[in-house]
Amino acid sequence: MMRCLSLLAMTAALAVGGCSIPERGPAVPRTDTTKALPLGIPNARFYADAEPGPMIQEGLLSVRRELAAHGLSVDQRSVARLPPAHFLAVSGGGDNGAFGAGLVNGWTELGNRPSFKIVTGVSTGALIAPFAFLGPAYDGALRDVYTTMTPDRVYKKRGILAALYDDAMADTTPLSEVIAHYADEKLMAAIAAEYQKGRLLMIGTTDLDSQRPVIWNIGAIAASGKPEALDLFRKILRASAAIPGAFQPVLIDVEIDGKKYQELHVDGGAIAQLFLYPPSIDVSQTGYQRKRYAYIIRNARLDPDYAMAERRTITIAGRAIVAMLAASGYNDVLRTYFTTQRDKVDYNLAFIGTDFASPKDGEFDQRYMQTLYAYGVQQMKSGRAWHKVPPGLGTMNRLGP
Repeated sequence: MMRCLSLLAMTAALAVGGCSIPERGPAVPRTDTTKALPLGIPNARFYADAEPGPMIQEGLLSVRRELAAHGLSVDQRSVARLPPAHFLAVSGGGDNGAFGAGLVNGWTELGNRPSFKIVTGVSTGALIAPFAFLGPAYDGALRDVYTTMTPDRVYKKRGILAALYDDAMADTTPLSEVIAHYADEKLMAAIAAEYQKGRLLMIGTTDLDSQRPVIWNIGAIAASGKPEALDLFRKILRASAAIPGAFQPVLIDVEIDGKKYQELHVDGGAIAQLFLYPPSIDVSQTGYQRKRYAYIIRNARLDPDYAMAERRTITIAGRAIVAMLAASGYNDVLRTYFTTQRDKVDYNLAFIGTDFASPKDGEFDQRYMQTLYAYGVQQMKSGRAWHKVPPGLGTMNRLGP
């Protein structure tokens, strides 16, 4: 018996000794975070928690490009001749992104889907956002991604030792291959062309080193002409969907004064599961007055997910994390609602309703995703998709003076 235990101990020691944490380049120094410019593009990204001036400037420049695309001069009278500005924000939610994909494509079938001035995306919403941004010509690709997906096209499971000696419990090389298939040179060129017309595509990630929310200006990256722009775009999409601990984080190369560094990026949902624009920006005070409409797609239910919790450590911790994520997602919905009310932006929210109760056999269950996609299409076509007030606030408003 002792001999067997000694053999097991030796085997474990050898296994541990043979393991090493994945290497990475040096992180950007704390004081130089904002100096790091990926590919040297000054407006490639913004920090959502930073001073809003650079984002406001990008927005104003986008209006100038929009006016030029319409053959109009740069003044308030010309802005008044522009069509209303439509904003779309798509949240995270993993395989529940099939709901958002169905909504977007159902919108096309309904016949009144607008061309969006701004599209933002986080996590699975980041995968939806480029297709939604480019319009109905990409509906087929969007449908295929969310109705043919299977676990083996997203990740490969790793062994239990990955919890201690690797960067995630799963290898997402399969997902990177899916991203590379759809995010190609043609798609990048189309994004660049729309950027030149004054439209904006923004993707959110989390910089783990600095613990800051990063908003990537995909149009500016696409229009930069940099040979590495496509690779950076693919990394951003993969990073935005990198669930911390579950999926591999993504290293993004940057350079400061000739020195090379690496940033470690994960799912934007670690900080915010959706965003429209930072609350520090009041779009009604930008100097350009026009009608604005905001559409928020929350790829999740907004009612509590009731289940009796067992008195087991893993179960309790898991339920607590799920509760925190649900609360965070709802708070993001509230933040966008109150921001739009302040800025006089018309608010519209879509989420998975209590009437959807399809069974789910594990993550990225194809049958579940196909059913949810069809539900999203039907919600849109039936006119039941949009809500003017987040659930829970309607009653409060009626109780007010």
